[in-house]
Amino acid sequence: MSVKSDTALEQELAPRSSFPILSRSVYGRPLVYLDNGATTQKPQCVIDAITDEYLNVNANVHRGVHYLSQEATRLYEEARATVQAFIHARSTAEIVFTRGTTESINLVAASFGEAFMREGDEVIVTEMEHHSNIVPWQLLQARKGIVIRVCPITDEGRLNLEALSQLFTPKTRLLACTHVSNVLGTVNPVQDIIRMAHAHDVPVLIDAAQSVPHMAADVQALDCDFLAFSGHKVYGPTGIGVLYGKEQWLEKMPPYMGGGEMIGKVSFEHTTFNVLPYKFEAGTPDYVAATALARALDFVSGIGFEAIEAHEHALTVYAREQLSQIPGMRFFGPSDDAVISFLVGNIHHLDLGTLLDRLGIAVRTGHHCAEPLMHRLGIEGTVRASFALYNTKEEVDALVQGIDRVRKMF
Repeated sequence: MSVKSDTALEQELAPRSSFPILSRSVYGRPLVYLDNGATTQKPQCVIDAITDEYLNVNANVHRGVHYLSQEATRLYEEARATVQAFIHARSTAEIVFTRGTTESINLVAASFGEAFMREGDEVIVTEMEHHSNIVPWQLLQARKGIVIRVCPITDEGRLNLEALSQLFTPKTRLLACTHVSNVLGTVNPVQDIIRMAHAHDVPVLIDAAQSVPHMAADVQALDCDFLAFSGHKVYGPTGIGVLYGKEQWLEKMPPYMGGGEMIGKVSFEHTTFNVLPYKFEAGTPDYVAATALARALDFVSGIGFEAIEAHEHALTVYAREQLSQIPGMRFFGPSDDAVISFLVGNIHHLDLGTLLDRLGIAVRTGHHCAEPLMHRLGIEGTVRASFALYNTKEEVDALVQGIDRVRKMF
C-alpha cells in the first residue's frame, strides 16, 4: 500500500512545521521520532497555550473573585467542555481531570473498590494490560482481599473472547481492559466486550491511552462505565489526563483524595463533599495543562480522525511490509493500530535501540510496562516503533535502513 508524500501529508493533515521539535537534529542527524506510544510531540498551538496562560492569566481556579482567577476558571471549565465534546460524554460532570491514565485507573480502583468491592469479589483484567491496569488492582487485592482474574490472549496476540466469557461469576464486580495494546497494537473489540460484561451486570473500565490519539472516541456509543486517557499521548502536555465516569457511578463513589476544592463544608466533627466532578479534584489542579490539552484536542479535531486513521494505517502497513524484508525480523502482535513491536535475529532489543538512537532514530525498547505480556510471549522485551500523524514514509525508510545497518554489524 502506498503512502502519501510529505507534501500531501502537509496539505491534508498537519505540517510537520507545526511541531518545532521535529526540525531538530540528534547526533548530527535529522530526528526520526518513532516513540509516540510513549508520548507524542507537541504542536506550536499547545506550546503557545501554555506560555500565554502563564504570561497573561495565571491564577488559582475556583477560589478567587479577582479578574485573573475568574479568567483562569473560565478557561479551565471550557477545557472540560472541550473534553466532554471530544469523547461525547453526556455531561461535564462526568469529566474528571487527573494527572493521566495511571491516576485515573488508580482513582477507580481505590474509590470504586472502596464503595463496591469486598473480600472475595473479583475484577477481570487481560493478559495484555499495561502495569497501570494491573498494579492498582493488586494494591486493592492487598487491602481488601479481592480476586484478580485474567483473560488470556491467543498466539496471534488477540483476546480470547471465549475464555473471557467464562470468567464472569456472581462475584465479578468490574472488568478493566485496554482498548489498544501498547505492545501488540491489537485493537480490542471493546464494544462487544462491554456488551458481554453488561449482560452479567458488570461495569467496564476502558484504558484508552493508546486509542484516543488514533481513533474517535464516543463513550455514549460504547456505553462504557469508565474511560481513561492521558493528555501527553494525544499531543497535549504531560501531567494532565482524564477520567470519564458515568454519573451514576461517580455519585456513589467516595472521594479519592481529601483537601481543597473537593469539599462542601469542613468542621472537625464532619465534612461534606463537593458536587461532581469536583469531588474527585482535590487541591490545585494543573489548570494550565487542562487549557493546553483542550488546544491539543481542538488541533486533532481540526484534522479529523478519518484522515488521521487513513494516514497512520497506511504508514503502519507500509512499515510492516518493509520491515518484513529484513532477515531475522520477528513481529509480535497484529499491529492493527500504529504500533509495531519486533526483534531482529539474536540482537538484544536494548542494543538495537541504542544503536538506532545514534542514527537519530528514536524507538522504544524493553518490556513497555507490560511484563506479564512479555512472559506470555516468552521474551524479555521488544523494540517498538509507534507512529503519529506527523510521521512519514521517508522516516519508515530511515528506520528500515538503520535496522539493516545495525544487523550487519552483528
